[in-house]
Amino acid sequence: MAVTACQGLGFVVSLIGIAGIIAATCMDQWSTQDLYNNPVTAVFNYQGLWRSCVRESSGFTECRGYFTLLGLPAMLQAVRALMIVGIVLGAIGLLVSIFALKCIRIGSMEDSAKANMTLTSGIMFIISGLCAIAGVSVFANMLVTNFWMSTANMYSGLGGMVQTVQTRYTFGSALFVGWVAGGLTLIGGVMMCIACRGLVPDESNYKAVSYHASGHNVTYKPGGFKASTGFGPNTKNKKIYDGGAHTEEEVQSHPSKYDYV
Repeated sequence: MAVTACQGLGFVVSLIGIAGIIAATCMDQWSTQDLYNNPVTAVFNYQGLWRSCVRESSGFTECRGYFTLLGLPAMLQAVRALMIVGIVLGAIGLLVSIFALKCIRIGSMEDSAKANMTLTSGIMFIISGLCAIAGVSVFANMLVTNFWMSTANMYSGLGGMVQTVQTRYTFGSALFVGWVAGGLTLIGGVMMCIACRGLVPDESNYKAVSYHASGHNVTYKPGGFKASTGFGPNTKNKKIYDGGAHTEEEVQSHPSKYDYV
């Protein structure tokens, strides 16, 4: 029961994490304009992985996609690749984990096969979560570097006495969604790997039984044979020797030299 609950909870957590990674990748608020100490408030800029948008104070919003591939920064392309790899691995992991659920029986699939599939999906979820966290962290590091460079350029004129208008960008909501979603996917993958240990069938330990042949030094015990009276429960009579107790049928089927004394 605990294994089924752990596996099901890991699947649900991973599903929520993968959905969050997809949502973060499609969001436009990866970087938003920093309005602190900015006299221009009529226009608000924000950017995503696929397009940049401008929102005016009147409520009108205009977005323009990045119609180039080679002209984009290398870091942005790396973040794109990490997020896409995370989504693909997460989708494959979800497909595998559906068939690996213990509550779903497909044909004559054994528990060992379900355990392997659970472990595979858990590893995929872990890699997917790490890719998402790495992609969001790389983009955040790029934002921090550009922010401080823009801040330094703002006060560079006339020894820092004249402030120039610079558009600075800070963390957007998509970054926090990506961090949380990557963490959930990672936790779900760890739970699936833990559940895999409970799905592995236990190995049966068979006790070895040794059979010893009758030797010449086996002596007959007095009173070993009990005559049947015909009354009482219908039980089998036994002849007792030093080698162990045997039923009368076994002794008759395998006679020894002591039967003829």
